[in-house]
Amino acid sequence: MHADIDRILFSEAEIVSGIDRVAGEVTRAYSGRDFTVVSVLKGSCVFASDLIRRIPIPLELAFLAASSYGDGTESGALEINFFPTGNEIEGRNLLLVDDILDTGRTLHGLKAELARRGAAEVRSCVFLDKPSRRAVPLQADFRVFEVQNLFVVGYGLDYAGRYRNLPYVASLREEIYSSPPTARKA
Repeated sequence: MHADIDRILFSEAEIVSGIDRVAGEVTRAYSGRDFTVVSVLKGSCVFASDLIRRIPIPLELAFLAASSYGDGTESGALEINFFPTGNEIEGRNLLLVDDILDTGRTLHGLKAELARRGAAEVRSCVFLDKPSRRAVPLQADFRVFEVQNLFVVGYGLDYAGRYRNLPYVASLREEIYSSPPTARKA
């Protein structure tokens, strides 16, 4: 798995430091207010888990599943598999946590749907922000790192379901993602 990596972009220590910073920002923003962290599965589960353990104020936790990549490298149609229940959304202040803000279509669609279902407020927090790829006008309210237009994996981010368990964020070697996942040997 490590042989598929081109270069490490953010080390474990840099990730911890960045999450500590953002957790402080989130804590200040929500201090004295009820809020729910909504983790977008699967990619944000690692980030969301580390983030909430660093927020020393009461919060609730919910999950939703959304996908726009499948096994490819280009963003496609947004698929939403499930949403939190109505009482987890209606009238609530939500912090939507995702692994990467790329084209913005997924986060934009999710924010709109949560607002439509009655959320009082929907803010966003992303681990990585790739503004060079933005297709819709959207900025995250909180972000840990900005990243160049590279295909990145690790720390929850995957390619065809692989590499999520890397403890760092790295760019993937181009020959790995330029061939179909079924053509590679495990």
